[in-house]
Amino acid sequence: MWRSITKYLLNSIIFQSRMQSLPAGENALHRPKQEVSLQGYRHHTPTAFKISMPISTIGKIEAVDKQRCIIVHWDDGSHSQYPYVWLRDNCQCPQCFLPSAKARKFPIEDLDMNISADKVISTDAKISVVWPDQHVSEFDSSWLKARRFAQITRKEKQEELFLTDQQNWGSELQIPTANFEEVLDNDEVAYQWLKTLRRIGVMRLKHAPTEKGQVAKLGERIGYLRLTFYGLTWQVEDKVDANNVAYTSGKLSLHTDYPALHYPPGDPQTEHPVLLSFTGLQKSLDHNGKIVQIKFNNATRDSILDVPLELVHPFLSALKDYVNLMYKPENLITFKMEAGDILTFDNWRILHGRQNYISSAGSSRHLEGAYASWDEALSRLRCLEKALYGNK
Repeated sequence: MWRSITKYLLNSIIFQSRMQSLPAGENALHRPKQEVSLQGYRHHTPTAFKISMPISTIGKIEAVDKQRCIIVHWDDGSHSQYPYVWLRDNCQCPQCFLPSAKARKFPIEDLDMNISADKVISTDAKISVVWPDQHVSEFDSSWLKARRFAQITRKEKQEELFLTDQQNWGSELQIPTANFEEVLDNDEVAYQWLKTLRRIGVMRLKHAPTEKGQVAKLGERIGYLRLTFYGLTWQVEDKVDANNVAYTSGKLSLHTDYPALHYPPGDPQTEHPVLLSFTGLQKSLDHNGKIVQIKFNNATRDSILDVPLELVHPFLSALKDYVNLMYKPENLITFKMEAGDILTFDNWRILHGRQNYISSAGSSRHLEGAYASWDEALSRLRCLEKALYGNK
């Protein structure tokens, strides 16, 4: 399953629904741990999960002027190196840092890139650095240890902040579920919903009221919904002269929504982007070469193809091979949604589709949907984590 960065789709079945399809993993041979339902979580007060973190103890320190750094030897036998310039840039005193905003006040234009320490003083829990201008910077040992430059520490921090450890799965996945009302009312269930959604990429919420407006409530639970030219929410039902193939009763091939729009995920490198007047297939990679975003919608793929003539046939052939890969049984989950189901999933990671159905008077299909951004969702997740578990 494709890794994700910034947004997911909230799809709500309001009335009678048909079969929905999701492609499975990027690596179908990588099997996940067994998933369990999130229903039944008990509500806890914000103070119930406060955790006291142990204070990191400093064994000794070395000031190495030749390398312009301080080496901290920890009581567990490990050691860490901190450049002088980084320490001065991150001074935590009130003159250089605004704690209430968690923002740096010290301007980088005033930073001496060749700075050295005039004096370094340490205790078992704090380091004080006196700079040549006699400005003093103090650093708690736990603060320093959490900011070590070792690769494993940086990787752990990325996972803590952005939940980068995402799970691949195949057709065997049992989509995790939670109760819709509990997501709205119970902080722990809401936290598990967002965390599971980030890790697995899809989650089903059950027993939502079968009238319009339920996805908007989920948006409010996160923060707010993303406005598009369809509005904050949109209604999918078959209609005459439909301006979108979704508004018919025909089959919808696997696709991602809004592939023509650009939501910059940091600064990824794009592998030979195929730029069409509307959209084709585009795959974005991060600095490690891992896939972070798929943009594909065959229905809206334009006839204007911005590739050299000799690449037209290879491109279409590769595109067809890619779609055939999507539809392999081991890479596909097909299921029927019921009235009151809400399917939440990561639109940069999950391709979705629909089988055709017969629409008749008294038996129509009505789906309500909305979009939200991972920026807001991750912010809400961190706030919930802090309320439930305290500062780590």
